[in-house]
Amino acid sequence: MSIKSDLWLRRMAEENQMITPFLGELVREANGSRIISAGASSYGYDMRLADDGFRIFSSVHAKEIDPKRFDEQYSLIAPELHTAEDGSRFYLLPPHHYGLGVTVETFKMPRNVTGIALGKSTYARAGLLVNTTPLEAGWTGRLVVEISNLANLPLRVYVNEGIGQIYSLNLTKIAPSPTKTVAESIKVKQG
Repeated sequence: MSIKSDLWLRRMAEENQMITPFLGELVREANGSRIISAGASSYGYDMRLADDGFRIFSSVHAKEIDPKRFDEQYSLIAPELHTAEDGSRFYLLPPHHYGLGVTVETFKMPRNVTGIALGKSTYARAGLLVNTTPLEAGWTGRLVVEISNLANLPLRVYVNEGIGQIYSLNLTKIAPSPTKTVAESIKVKQG
């Protein structure tokens, strides 16, 4: 098993639309302002948090969270999207709270490659934990990003900027049954 390079990522993005939209270089500035890096790096891809779909777990309307019977209506709230002085936009994640978001990018994983999404050190130093998440071979969709604010203060979570890093690993054997796409998975759950 080997980690794929930026050259491979660029080729797969161009030829197979493995990551769309794709930033071919590591971007650290936008519109003259510093951003949390996003795009292709030497051996990975810095994925971005989208400005839609972000929710924070709340105890206001629920007394517990049951992962077997998850009810978004009572457990998750949509926070306000703020704008900073430099024009960047962010959500405020309260201290010791947990949130769910989705990536800007849609991933289309080849059958012989799996990905691992990890948190960025920029956020880790501020107390934000991004859950390690697999992108299984054959899977297609926008990645759900699970984040926790371990700090004692509210933490800015910037949208359309880097939230985590994805490393792509070449598999030595292809699994007999590919992972379903998000649409297929939802259909199975609802059916």
